[in-house]
Amino acid sequence: MQPPIADRRPSSATHHGITLVDEYEWLRDKEDPAVLAHLEAENAWTEQRTAHLARLRESIFAEIKARTLETDLSVPTRIRGHWYYSRSFEGKEYGASCRVPVADPEDWTPPVPATDAHVDQPALPGEEILLDLNELAAGHDFFSLGGSSISLDGARLAWSSDVVGDERYTIRVLDLATREVLADEITGVLGGATWHPDGQSFFYTTVDESWRADKIWRHRLGTSQDSDELVFHETDARFWVGVGRTRSDRFVMIVSGAKTTSEYRVLDTTDDAAGFQVYAERESGVEYSLEHAVIGGQDCFLVLHNGGGPNFEVARAPITPTPRADWAPFIEHDAQVRLDDVDAFATHLVVHQRSQGLTQLRILELDGIGVADDYQVEFADEVYTIGSGGNPEFDQPVVRLGYTTLARPGSVHSYDVRTRELQLLKETPVLGGYDAADYTERRLWATAPDGVRVPISLVLPKDAPQDGTTPILLYGYGAYEASIDPYFSIARLSLLDRGAGFAIAHIRGGGEMGRHWYDDGKLEHKQNTFTDFIACARHLVEEQWTSPDRIVAEGGSAGGLLIGAVANQAPELFAGFVAQVPFVDILTTMLDSSLPLTVLEYEEWGNPEGDPEAFARIRDYAPYENVAAVDYPPILAETSLNDTRVLYVEAAKWVARLRERAVGRRDFLLRTEMAAGHGGVSGRYKAWTDRAFSLAWILDRMGLAEVPSRTSS
Repeated sequence: MQPPIADRRPSSATHHGITLVDEYEWLRDKEDPAVLAHLEAENAWTEQRTAHLARLRESIFAEIKARTLETDLSVPTRIRGHWYYSRSFEGKEYGASCRVPVADPEDWTPPVPATDAHVDQPALPGEEILLDLNELAAGHDFFSLGGSSISLDGARLAWSSDVVGDERYTIRVLDLATREVLADEITGVLGGATWHPDGQSFFYTTVDESWRADKIWRHRLGTSQDSDELVFHETDARFWVGVGRTRSDRFVMIVSGAKTTSEYRVLDTTDDAAGFQVYAERESGVEYSLEHAVIGGQDCFLVLHNGGGPNFEVARAPITPTPRADWAPFIEHDAQVRLDDVDAFATHLVVHQRSQGLTQLRILELDGIGVADDYQVEFADEVYTIGSGGNPEFDQPVVRLGYTTLARPGSVHSYDVRTRELQLLKETPVLGGYDAADYTERRLWATAPDGVRVPISLVLPKDAPQDGTTPILLYGYGAYEASIDPYFSIARLSLLDRGAGFAIAHIRGGGEMGRHWYDDGKLEHKQNTFTDFIACARHLVEEQWTSPDRIVAEGGSAGGLLIGAVANQAPELFAGFVAQVPFVDILTTMLDSSLPLTVLEYEEWGNPEGDPEAFARIRDYAPYENVAAVDYPPILAETSLNDTRVLYVEAAKWVARLRERAVGRRDFLLRTEMAAGHGGVSGRYKAWTDRAFSLAWILDRMGLAEVPSRTSS
């Protein structure tokens, strides 16, 4: 069997006086039987080319399964009169959401389940199963829960689901007393539902033809979708919209957001007739968000904004529409600290921030006047991630926070603001005698060509030598100000326990080092993203952590663009590349404003259709455009047929052109999930199978395919 060779059917288009010829654009039509046949042929070739890894894949899957507590329970979260939690069950792909009544209103310690509860038994006394996702997924190859929300009176549950993978969800409503699914059915929704406090209506979002979230609707129970009220329509194609409710449950907010500009509309539900009101008119380049707080007995909004500096500050402002000029400083801008978010509670505020590439959690205690104290919740590790979540109640006196490192499983803690005591509620169980002390974590700094220091987070087996012989998987993303903070992974242990290391390159385009880190890795500075990643790889080699024949690079989506660009610019530094749902045909996509998300992306990449400089710049680094007669290392491209964010055709065209133009090894594989979306397959066992496939290929490239895991029996 030989690798599939796609037909060359040249098409051409001229932009800014330059004619682009594309031999493989015909692969875009997924309704064409010839396209589907080609994708199936690619899958067959990939399966044959990796057949020698079948036993290794089985071993990795078994390792993931053996290390995972399959029947488990999340830490219950208190919302009004109930504790809510999710359960997973051995042998089942999906979990279930459940609740039990709050027994003691004064006790904020979550109930502890019986450790010996059978899979078919309640985990806690009085357990009510809200949604069993296995039942909802029955009969479907793909299932994704878009969201679920309980009405404020606890009587009804609205949930949304997608059974295709295209992220077009359908909302349904369950009466929790009768277990009756109401006749209300809302289709074509993005995400889930936000309940109005009246419990008789909810808000939801829909998208336009280019998959831009552009409309907010209000649905009243017992009516048809055709009669739903269009609350807001965002007509500026650069902006998307979303809707949510404040923690205090008083305000419903609609946000209009572009890459660098935002605007809020606020509904005070104590005066529904007043409708949504613009809080502060949008200003180009100014982003802001609103958080309802009560400080010194006065209702106010805490406004997180970048009007006074790129790293954001917090202002205090009235709950009525107020221009930026009248916002009062509350937490001032700090060039060394990026403020990411602020959460308000009755007795305290929680500030999410980052400094020197690491996350921080800050507590501001309130008294009857204002801020009584200001401090951080601290842990001792060198490389870590901390953040709060699962804190839905305005009056709660505790802060639920999460903590993890590359070697320490994720843990959930409760921080009692009253006593300043930190209580461990749960650490993700890792079965089989796992010990974090068997691994070493390091923070390294590479130097980019322009002299900028780029952080690297690294985890290795503790006995790994620093002599250039340790294989390393180097991961990167570098876009949208998304920070890839250190995180633990059970699947990753199948690499580490065979002697490999794992590193995250915290490159520009992300947000790890503050807003300037993002600004210096987009638009005309995008090349910094690629040279930062290359610098990180070179640093690992020069400091003898590894060597070029032992480094494999991995990235997905915009990180797939990174992988494609680096493959063109520094193929000699790597033993292989893994590109997942890769954005590798960026020039074609950004030249077509009718494609999903293109216009929204102009502020990230530029508008090559209207701007000749943006056209030239993107053309210079676009992976597909720059495939050359080069001896590339082996490449594994993984994509999904129903992905609406990065279309499957990008990976398909890229692999076809690599096969046509590359010289030397020409070992390129395309693996297409035929029933999945941007996030890949659904169901945990399917996801483990997919990850085992990728890890087996990576280990093969590292020369470790025959090395047993040190924990294998």
